[in-house]
Amino acid sequence: MTKIEKNINLDFYNKVIQLLNVARKSVIQTVNKTMVYTYFEIGKIIVEEEQKGKTRAEYGKKILQGLSERLSKECGRGFSVDNLENMRRFYLAYSITEKSSRKSIKENSETVSRNSDRIDFKLSWSHYLFLVRVDNPDERQFYEIEAINNNWSLRELQRQFDTALFERLALSRDKKGVKKLSKKGQLIEKPKDTVKDPYILEFLGLKEESIYSETELEQKIIDKLEHFLLELGKGFTFVGRQVRFTFDDKHFRIDLVFYNRILQCFVLVDLKIGEISHQDLGQMQMYVNYYDRKVKLENENKTIGIILCKKKNETLVEITLPENNEQIFASKYQTVLPSKKELRELIENKEDKEPTNR
Repeated sequence: MTKIEKNINLDFYNKVIQLLNVARKSVIQTVNKTMVYTYFEIGKIIVEEEQKGKTRAEYGKKILQGLSERLSKECGRGFSVDNLENMRRFYLAYSITEKSSRKSIKENSETVSRNSDRIDFKLSWSHYLFLVRVDNPDERQFYEIEAINNNWSLRELQRQFDTALFERLALSRDKKGVKKLSKKGQLIEKPKDTVKDPYILEFLGLKEESIYSETELEQKIIDKLEHFLLELGKGFTFVGRQVRFTFDDKHFRIDLVFYNRILQCFVLVDLKIGEISHQDLGQMQMYVNYYDRKVKLENENKTIGIILCKKKNETLVEITLPENNEQIFASKYQTVLPSKKELRELIENKEDKEPTNR
């Protein structure tokens, strides 16, 4: 066989293999989607049957036990009482909207039955099993939208929930903005939309009270760059570390430089293992000014600077930065998972302080 024939055969084989791989992936996606819709309908039938019982709690247990025994005999594994309860919970979570939750379950069931084709399930059953355990409907809808838009695996969805992404984004928004999160997910429209406070860096493996230098922190981030990019959020690409620039024979280095494709601007990150100072803010302002005047192109937007620090004095930051600041941000970082309860309390305190319309 000649070299040309070998190349032709290799190309031929690759085309067939690629076609089969695409077909298999499509079949898996179709099967997963069909499974999710089927489990939703099973949950619906269970709820409707429960409504016939005089004592719903006791009747519900009996029908789940009986159904489990019959399905396990006829269809095999996967239909335990717990799994059937998950299907029931799935139906209730995704059929009762805020508007219809004040109606009876029976009325709502009829409404959903007439409009079931409007419900579009795009995630796997494993994703929905996790989501139905999120009690807050707004929070649940936010994570569903983000999982779909960002193609999150179940593991990544769990990580984003454990790091309280919804609460952290909500801290920088008013009530209207929080509601928008639940309806549309995270929208990147202005510099502030990219910033979180705090950033959660538990993937670095640094203990809360461990001693490390800024250089070591930077190296840990580089070693886990893919994780750090996910924590930064949408649209970020890595440009470089310890990026040097010079003027008047003086050399300066920026810890980490990124570019955000959505906002079309550079994002400079400076790491501080202690408490932030006004000198740190002034230094970042100089970095940002240099990039705006010497590096960015005319069609690109203004540079963003983020100082990641272990401690932050809100008053110092507020007084140091201009009132109309849209470029320099200071955020704390944590090396351990936060308490969702504490973050929710911060949100509630923030809402109490918001001015009300009279």
